[in-house]
Amino acid sequence: MKQKNTTSVLKMMLLLLFVIPWGCKDKVEISERLTAITFNYPVLKGKVDNPILRIQLNDGKEGEIVNAIQVSTENTKQENLKNIRVYYTENDSVFSNKRLFGLAEKPKKTSLINGNQSLKPGTNYFWVSYELADSVDLTNKVHANIDYVNLGEQKLGVSNNAETKALRLGVAVRQHQDDNVHTYRIPGLTTTKEGTLLAVYDVRRESGRDLQGHMDIGVSRSTDGGNSWEPMRIALDMGQWGGLPEKFNGVSDANILVDEQTGTIFVAGLWMHGVINAEGVWQENLGEESKEWNHQWRTKGSQPGFGVKQTSQFLITKSTDDGRTWSEPINLTKMCKDPKWWLWAPAPGHGITLKDGTLVIPTQGRDENGLPFSNITYSKDGGETWTTSNPASHNTTECMAVELSDGAIMLNIRDNRNGENKSETNGRAIMVTNDLGNTWTEHPTSHGALIEPRCMASIHRHDYTDSTGTSKSILLFSNPNSKYKRIKQTIKVSLDDGKSWPKEYWMELDEGRGAGYSCITSIDNDHIGILYEGSQAHMTFQKININELIKRHD
Repeated sequence: MKQKNTTSVLKMMLLLLFVIPWGCKDKVEISERLTAITFNYPVLKGKVDNPILRIQLNDGKEGEIVNAIQVSTENTKQENLKNIRVYYTENDSVFSNKRLFGLAEKPKKTSLINGNQSLKPGTNYFWVSYELADSVDLTNKVHANIDYVNLGEQKLGVSNNAETKALRLGVAVRQHQDDNVHTYRIPGLTTTKEGTLLAVYDVRRESGRDLQGHMDIGVSRSTDGGNSWEPMRIALDMGQWGGLPEKFNGVSDANILVDEQTGTIFVAGLWMHGVINAEGVWQENLGEESKEWNHQWRTKGSQPGFGVKQTSQFLITKSTDDGRTWSEPINLTKMCKDPKWWLWAPAPGHGITLKDGTLVIPTQGRDENGLPFSNITYSKDGGETWTTSNPASHNTTECMAVELSDGAIMLNIRDNRNGENKSETNGRAIMVTNDLGNTWTEHPTSHGALIEPRCMASIHRHDYTDSTGTSKSILLFSNPNSKYKRIKQTIKVSLDDGKSWPKEYWMELDEGRGAGYSCITSIDNDHIGILYEGSQAHMTFQKININELIKRHD
């Protein structure tokens, strides 16, 4: 009997020690005043501040002070974090007018972050921010929870902690004002025969505006699968050609292509010399102070003919040393453009090498009436000469190509009509050719399977070997998964050559709003990489395990 009583006393003491708080001020009170939410934003290496979790504190009263916030990172590898910052933003905004509340420089599984923030009456907001370690594994995820918020003598617990979730990692390859550049846009991404990742993009030095402007084509190299990136190189820059300032010699809309047989890498870009006005007249006497501007897709900003004062020019450069250096550009305009067309231009992203060695660059243009079209341009001799095909479709522009299992080329196309069309027929135009674009047929999934807000998108074929040694392939597609806005950057997978895109194989990477362009490449047998214009960086890179995408467990 004495033994039983002793055991009961010990159990009661343990209960008092570990379960019942010592004093009112140590008790955590789950409060409806306090909520936390995680948004599906990528967490990027190379950024000091990455929004992880938003704390909303309701019914703030004059004189109330938050003096500590305890953050739990129990489900995150500690070596992935350099520090944790908490900001007070007052209003519901991501780091807009942020004020540093506190910092944990060496985060632990539980980090108490001290501060002193007076609340305003009503609703107040705090954000938890992570800075990633340089050695982070990009296929990992990070997570955060709020244990409690110290409000004076009270410890308030979050009422909806179950809503926080794990976030994917990535790299901010290019950000606003990197190398003193205003804006980076229009991504392309490919993998060389040596396994190097090459990212290309517009280097828009003075503003975010499209051509015409001071812009070049930049290249970033990664030799470790995207974990780190070398300093930017320039592949296409026309300088002060023709006596005009650089702001009247812009190059834009790069497409990058690897010749899988020789290893030669090509980058095509569109060069605009001077300005052709709305009436189709090239402007004389332009100088550094001149304000004239027009765009090749606006009004009559590019016209029939071949000359630099008539039409925008299609340039191509190449590298034979794995993207380290680039040749002087060759102008393909006279070789390929129909002189009646107003415009012939690269379609941004990457090109492909067919099984028979043919090189294919997706292209676009404006026909003899100025109406946009999409097509392909190909080379049968390793890039010495090029031929452009018949249009695949009209009232369409940017496109990317894949070779299907039967050798046909599928062209996945941005359709201008989707800007207004939000019905069930909103969707990418999908065209197929078996004769290098001499003739085209519409695919059954055209205008319905892959919605868009009218934006460039990427399609890519990934070939891999499964655990049994069987060779397989899948198609990968990425774009903003919305009919209305460039939000919800998403990868979709087709296991049947593009006949279907099952929802179970969709993976949202970034729910926020960005410029929306993207490009996918294969990194190795088990991983793909994507470069996209996301909500957290001008050029966001992420590495995805194929097993996670297709839920493969073989």
